[in-house]
Amino acid sequence: MNRASRNLVAEWWWTVDRLAFIAVLALIGIGLMLAFAASPAASGGPMTEGNFTYALKQIVFTLIAIGVLFGASLLTPAQVRSAALIAFVAGLLGSALVLLFGHETLGARRWLDLGWFTLQPSEFLKPSFAILVAAILADPRPAPLPKPAVTFIIVLPAILILLKQPDVGQTFLLIALWAAMLFFAGLALKWIWMIGGGAVGMATAAFFLFPHVQHRVLQFMDPTDKGYQAGLSLKAFAHGGLYGVGPGAGTVKYHLPDVHSDFIYAVAGEEFGLVLCAAIALLFCILAVRLLLRSAQAKDSFAQLAGAGLSIVIALQAFINMGVAVNLLPAKGMTLPFISYGGSSLFAVALTMGFALALSRQRPQVELRETAMFSLFGGSRP
Repeated sequence: MNRASRNLVAEWWWTVDRLAFIAVLALIGIGLMLAFAASPAASGGPMTEGNFTYALKQIVFTLIAIGVLFGASLLTPAQVRSAALIAFVAGLLGSALVLLFGHETLGARRWLDLGWFTLQPSEFLKPSFAILVAAILADPRPAPLPKPAVTFIIVLPAILILLKQPDVGQTFLLIALWAAMLFFAGLALKWIWMIGGGAVGMATAAFFLFPHVQHRVLQFMDPTDKGYQAGLSLKAFAHGGLYGVGPGAGTVKYHLPDVHSDFIYAVAGEEFGLVLCAAIALLFCILAVRLLLRSAQAKDSFAQLAGAGLSIVIALQAFINMGVAVNLLPAKGMTLPFISYGGSSLFAVALTMGFALALSRQRPQVELRETAMFSLFGGSRP
């Protein structure tokens, strides 16, 4: 494929951030490998092997996700803003529908049962919210309200719906993303302190209002009780050692709940050892740093803020999942981006990465046209 080619794929390849894209492909490849490793344990009982149903479904999810990623990466910045608005409204409405018709698991309603798979609409709130906040904060025109207050009006319905489900982890991830973007925008620290104080108050309320949150926090703080899942996860890492016990040879995974999703990192540790776990962590570091550097090199403040926010979405979710697996954080049901089983998570993170690649593409002709286009909110491009 040479630079003289004028077809869509060739033009995309020579303008996209290839290092970030290759890192994503590596993570997706590792995810498929681990899906085959975890599928027998996830589909069978504690003492019996299951089948590869989850792995085969993950292949289908991956093909769709790659299409989502590629399609989103072709968008112009103006189209990214429009797509984010649609995704946020759809995610908000879908999350509200979950409260009425959602599939309940362990006392929480977070999924819509669509037959072949369950959809978690809240997954799409994070990348779309990052784009919308960036568009608001980067708009140079004065607003009737302070811009942080406008972003609060946008995030408040999402927070209320997520707490109603309840999904405390997603709620605080959204709040952390919001605070990070205000920080990146260089706004007064008083707004950060206000959000931090509100988050502490909300965390305190969640501790007393939600028994499962209280149980997980107290269990995490008890040095004599690591908890069932965390204890088994640490046992899996210990069993795998440096190089692992080999593909398919893991035994702890047959006893570990959510081994194919929330604790897929433990499967990597047991069967492929510290070597693969370190490689996964390194790939996420490369991806996050690369996205931050590309956002810093962007020519307008919207691309800078949006790119930084999208990198936070991926990096923070990966950190939480891996932190829970090694017992550095209290147990929280959160998937590992590109690696854990699940259509909702994979589609949402593909959309996140597609948006990031779209905003970091080197398209001088498009950028010149963008200066004459109106933004999502009716103003000129900053």
